[in-house]
Amino acid sequence: MKTIRPGQLVYWRNQPNIVLELKGFSEAILRSIDAANTDIASVTDLTLAPTSNETAAAPHLLAKDKEWDKAVERYELIRPLLNMPGRSMQDVTNVADAAGKTATTIYRWLKRFEETGLVSSLLRAPRSDKGEQRLCDEVEEIVSLQIQNYYLKNERPSVLKLFRRIKHECMAADLDVPHKNTIYARAREIEKREFLRKRYSAKHAREKLEPLRGTFPGADYPNAVVQIDHTMVDVIVVDEEHRLPIGRPYLTIAIDVASKMICGFRMTLDPPGASSAGLCVAHAVSRKEHWLAKRDILAEWPIYGKMQKIHVDNAKEFRGNMLTRACQQHGIILEHRPKGQPNYGPHVERAFRTFMGECQSLPGTTFSNVEAKMDYDSEGRACMTLAELELWFTVFVVFCYHHREHKGINDVPPIKLYHQFVHGSATQPGIGLPAPIEDEENFRLDFTPYEERTIQRDGTVIDHIQYYAPVLRRWVGQTDEATGKGKKFIFARDPRDISVVYFLEPDTGTYCPIPYLNNTRPAISLWELREILRRIKDDPNNHVDEEMIFKGIQKMREIEDQAIEKTRLAKQQRATEKRKRRMNERRKGWANIHPAKAPQKAAPESLVSQEDDDDIQPFNDIHLG
Repeated sequence: MKTIRPGQLVYWRNQPNIVLELKGFSEAILRSIDAANTDIASVTDLTLAPTSNETAAAPHLLAKDKEWDKAVERYELIRPLLNMPGRSMQDVTNVADAAGKTATTIYRWLKRFEETGLVSSLLRAPRSDKGEQRLCDEVEEIVSLQIQNYYLKNERPSVLKLFRRIKHECMAADLDVPHKNTIYARAREIEKREFLRKRYSAKHAREKLEPLRGTFPGADYPNAVVQIDHTMVDVIVVDEEHRLPIGRPYLTIAIDVASKMICGFRMTLDPPGASSAGLCVAHAVSRKEHWLAKRDILAEWPIYGKMQKIHVDNAKEFRGNMLTRACQQHGIILEHRPKGQPNYGPHVERAFRTFMGECQSLPGTTFSNVEAKMDYDSEGRACMTLAELELWFTVFVVFCYHHREHKGINDVPPIKLYHQFVHGSATQPGIGLPAPIEDEENFRLDFTPYEERTIQRDGTVIDHIQYYAPVLRRWVGQTDEATGKGKKFIFARDPRDISVVYFLEPDTGTYCPIPYLNNTRPAISLWELREILRRIKDDPNNHVDEEMIFKGIQKMREIEDQAIEKTRLAKQQRATEKRKRRMNERRKGWANIHPAKAPQKAAPESLVSQEDDDDIQPFNDIHLG
């Protein structure tokens, strides 16, 4: 794992320096290489290599599966050598001999990976004659059939015998016989896993190619293993504008197993999916200074940087192609919990129990079950928006959770244990601060869900919404050579704001922002889009198009405005009627209060008799038969 620690060479303002000392979590004392200057620099400004002005690329999404698997296989081969202290030529030679490669090849792969830190650097460079057909179609078909039906069999015939069969078939069909070296080259190009599985057995392939358990470091230092999981929060939130209940959000957290620090989280109204998982990983890796400053929180959240392993359960959102490739691209091991063994995920589950216990003291809580809730009106008492709940959770994490005693680590607060790991203690040396990610925005986009769409003259359409920018012009009408159909391109999309998508430009491998074709449209979330599409779909008379979608969203917001106004008027009317009834009751009470009678003159007899006649007795109009 890459860290920043005393004695290490780092780059500050793109100049080499030596770290003399770490000051807290945020600063380091540096000395220049020529020992001319000593400075104090922010750790977030340090890099382990000179920075480049080149635009970040994402070749891991453009690579074909076979090419990418080969690059991953090369990475797994050189992984033991990357952080090996005192790596010698003999170590490299041993790895090369075990893999059937030359030491020069291994050194070349090491150099390419260490320059970038990305697995995509190990992709095979495209050939200068790529796309040129060397054999005619008939010969190609014969070669492929003989490899599949004759060579890849348990009898394991030699390549020479394969060439003889291909030669016989070509001569029988009156076709040119390919050279023997061509057939040898085709045999070498067969994917190794398929080669071992078909010529030997699936068990033999696993024994040869699967990594041995226990070779990777355990969770004995920060960012070695991070666990990620989802849960539904036991609180009902209200919308931002009208403060009406809209439901329970979902929480995705990433927790460092060694220190029990919360690396990052994601709170959303959408059900758990690849989006929540990817954005949670991106938040965990990012530095938190801007996140906290934007929310006016004066506290430290010092854990960041790329983790070595992500440990997840077997939910489908953790098995998507986006998350798998993004982890492989950045050299992160994505490990799934063994089925039927829940003891592999206790850390994140225990954290969830702690958080839900805190949430159940908030207004609008649903408690943990119906029995505990009893007759509590969760919706009526709800008062926090999603943003306010996210802010509350952030404050709880950085002020309370990180500084409380934790039973799982001998009653030591997580931030104190993290401090010991970074700076060391009397019994173990410190590992230093984690190295920051150089391009956090590109990393975030790598972990953002993407869509594959064709490009037309008026741009591209995603979920009935049209997007366009001039950068798309040169890709209009492109066809896929393999299928003959329109070529599909990758568009990354942040579900929180779909007014802009990010086009992965195939030539440069960079992300380009693509806005709405109609830039007068308001920014909306993917949740709003799905809701209006559901409403349109329920009405068979509606035709789904972009105009209908934004009309629906406008009408939904108008309905919300009318609903809140009607609710306000109804509450006002009820309050007025209640006030009138209360005043009537007060008047009746005043009428029953008689002041002390003053001495009065005797009333005339006529008046006395009149009062007697007008004296109304209770129920005097009821006659019993």
